[in-house]
Amino acid sequence: MATVVPVNRESIERARNRQNNLTKPPGSLGRLEELSVRLAAIQGTEKPRLGPGAVVVATADHGVTAEGVSAFPAEVTPQMVLNFLADGAAINQIARACGAEVYVLDVGVNGPEFPAHERLLSARVRPGTGNIAREPAMTPAEAMAALQAGENAARRAISEGAEILAAGDMGIGNTTAAAALTAALLGLEARAVTGRGTGVTDEVYSHKVGVVERALERARGELGDLSTADPLEVAAQLGGLEILAAAGVFLAGAAAGLPVVSDGFPVTAGALLASRLEPNLKDYLFAGHRSQEPGHARQLEALGLEPVLDLGLRLGEGTGAVLAFPILRAAAEVLAGMATFAEAGVSEG
Repeated sequence: MATVVPVNRESIERARNRQNNLTKPPGSLGRLEELSVRLAAIQGTEKPRLGPGAVVVATADHGVTAEGVSAFPAEVTPQMVLNFLADGAAINQIARACGAEVYVLDVGVNGPEFPAHERLLSARVRPGTGNIAREPAMTPAEAMAALQAGENAARRAISEGAEILAAGDMGIGNTTAAAALTAALLGLEARAVTGRGTGVTDEVYSHKVGVVERALERARGELGDLSTADPLEVAAQLGGLEILAAAGVFLAGAAAGLPVVSDGFPVTAGALLASRLEPNLKDYLFAGHRSQEPGHARQLEALGLEPVLDLGLRLGEGTGAVLAFPILRAAAEVLAGMATFAEAGVSEG
């Protein structure tokens, strides 16, 4: 597992001092100012720059779909993988507009192997998870393999020029796994973190909450208090292969000294897991947006993150994370390119 070093605290203070002396009223650029300081600290410079970005869309299936928790059938997962590779999905259009490359990581799709493609990363650990309401999602060894697949995908993106990195997700049933994992890690009740996912009816939603409750009860029987158990073992009981892979993307990106950006509910479950495995991750992690899933707000609160955007998104795929890339680039450019009062010869108020 990748090791993440904390950012230099002196870099934070130097960047904040420069930000406070730029030719503008203090605080007039709002949250861009703090974002720029964080980016400067990550890069260890008072003048940060952000070049090309990349998103790793981790894809996998979930055995819990057998419980009827989603509005879409499981075969949508492999169909969407082909759509990503054909540039037909929302993330492809948003990535093109926001200066990002899309990589598709098959870490657990249930179906035939996909044809070779330059942006397809094949690292299938198993063909979907077990049904978490009745059995563990995967073994601890498989959880580690999925985590490492995400790390390897991040390293590939970085080797090809990425300077800012996001994770995306695709997997029918994954909001159920994300709800179970989030409830377990944060010690919350199922209903507090379970949402409607793909937009299920009231009846299916109530059933979905019950499925998450059963999964949590089963996992407690295996591990005891889930909020204090080994996070990787909890993820093996309740998580998704793509959630583990997202955690790996964040860990490897942060270990390489890059800013990493979380997306919606399932991906942020991966970020939450990654932060439990490596607490220094939080220095490098940004929240791209806040989704409509109720559990996402609880995740962001636990991570101490304020989202860059709040657009009512609930698609996944990394869409909200990549939409935040231009704003983060702008924050960096402000700190790097603006003159201070002394540099510009402008009188301070």
